[in-house]
Amino acid sequence: MRALSHHNDQMEHPHAEESGRTLSVLKLAIAVAIIGSLAAVGLIGHLRWGSSTELRSTQPKVESAGPWFAGYVNVTAKPAYAFESPKTKAGRDVFLSGIVNAPDGSCTPMWGGAFTLQQAAASLDLDMKIARLLQQGGGIAVSFGGQFHDELATACTDVNELAAAYAKVIDRYQVSTIDLDVEGTNLRDRAAGQRRAQAVRKLQLQRRTTGKSLAIWLTLPVSPNGLTDDGKAAVDAMLRNGVDLAGVNAMTMDYSSSRAADQSMLNATTGALTATQQQLKALYSSAGMKLSAAAVWSKIGATPMIGQNDAPGEVFSLEAARSLNQFVIGHGIGRISMWSLNRDKTCDPSHVDVKRATETCSGVRQDRRQFADLMSANLAGRL
Repeated sequence: MRALSHHNDQMEHPHAEESGRTLSVLKLAIAVAIIGSLAAVGLIGHLRWGSSTELRSTQPKVESAGPWFAGYVNVTAKPAYAFESPKTKAGRDVFLSGIVNAPDGSCTPMWGGAFTLQQAAASLDLDMKIARLLQQGGGIAVSFGGQFHDELATACTDVNELAAAYAKVIDRYQVSTIDLDVEGTNLRDRAAGQRRAQAVRKLQLQRRTTGKSLAIWLTLPVSPNGLTDDGKAAVDAMLRNGVDLAGVNAMTMDYSSSRAADQSMLNATTGALTATQQQLKALYSSAGMKLSAAAVWSKIGATPMIGQNDAPGEVFSLEAARSLNQFVIGHGIGRISMWSLNRDKTCDPSHVDVKRATETCSGVRQDRRQFADLMSANLAGRL
């Protein structure tokens, strides 16, 4: 997310010695046992692919379970958000964010550029938190990228090395859905876009041979007029490299000058989604795949930044959240998310209506109503 990366940069992350970050043998054994047993009984959900080991680019998969909600969780933000103990059904499914490349430029996945996967297990208790959520019937997906860090494809210049870096994360957390948040300089890097597409196609093919699947969501910035030219190029690269896209998730936030002064955040968002649906339909058609309007809507995701956005004067209200939920249901949109579950609460009185975004609260008066509950209302699907 644009806000995701922006706020991650503002947080201070401790850098303890590696020896102090390893899980105890007992804790690691418990985590592995729980995750393994849940995968065996199917609590770690996955899409069902056909028996063929080739991705059928002429017949992209279209989901039919109905719209679903999963909020983003900023894994490295302080104070930590207790996603492992959801208070309502809206918190059952989460996108854990965000995996980026190591600051030293090596092809190494890290949480927020501050914690290796092992360091996150030790210092953030991440493996155990995931196990606890899964044990309660929840689901997780992992989000890669963001605006202010390098997405793995930018730093990993070899496709096989890049695929291995993605696989390291996917295999550790046993996820079957990933989110590629590509923006800023990462989105403008067309060579990285080709590598990214080739790497995830390779992973999809590998998993199909073992009866597994990998759903790929491409998360991209939008204006009220839809995807940028770079965003359309990123989708095109995926389709032409044979990636079976689960969908395109529009970051309906921080419109700045692209939003007219008299245009509400809700109207800007619904306009952005409508334009993105039309663009995606044309992109599939250009790649030789004809999809119905309804099928394309099912491949659209919507992710607003709740409450106060980073852009001055932009506030996505509780009423806008309620109306967006109705728009999603009415149009058969595949997915709705939000940035972020960490922020889904009212601020301390001294911070309410301060006109700037914070990592720990929405910046609006919520009166005990949660954005997640409003946005997930009456959605039958699951991650």
